[in-house]
Amino acid sequence: MVEHERMRASDRDRQETIERLRGALDEGRLKMDEYLERMGTATEAVTYGELAPLIADLPAASVVDKPAAPAPAAASAPPAASAPAAASAPAVVRRGVVASLPLPLKILWTIWLTAVTVNVVVWVLVSGTVGHLLYPWPLWVAGPAGAALFGVSAGITGMRRGHHRP
Repeated sequence: MVEHERMRASDRDRQETIERLRGALDEGRLKMDEYLERMGTATEAVTYGELAPLIADLPAASVVDKPAAPAPAAASAPPAASAPAAASAPAVVRRGVVASLPLPLKILWTIWLTAVTVNVVVWVLVSGTVGHLLYPWPLWVAGPAGAALFGVSAGITGMRRGHHRP
C-alpha cells in the first residue's frame, strides 16, 4: 500500500479525482472554497499518496485507491468486433448550461430572474399608466448583476470542463 502511494499519478488520475470532488460539491458535501482548494491541490499532485487524502473523507470508492488498469490494446481487437460495440454504446445525454451549474448559482439565477421580471412588470405598468414609454430603468437592475452572475457562471462552467488556466 505504501508503495502504491509513492507511484506517480497520471493526468487522468488527477482529472478523475477532480471529477469526484465536483460530484461532492454538487451533492453539497463540499463548500465552494473547499472544493477550489482541493481541486488546486489535485492539479498539482504528483503521486497517488497526494491524491488519496483529497477524497478520503468523501463516501464511495475513490478512483485513486487502486492503480489504474492498463488500457486494452486497440490493435488486438478485430475491426468487425468493434463495430457492434460502437453501435450499442449509449448516447451522450446533453444537459443545459443551467442544469450543470451548482445549486447556489441556480438559486442566484432564479433570484436575478425574479427581480428583473418584477422590475420589468412594474416598468410596463407605470409606462402604460402614464401613456408613454418611460426610461428603461430595469436595464440598470438587470445589466450589472446579470453580467456579474454570467461571469461567475462562465468561470465555474469553464473550470468544470477543464478549460481553466492556473
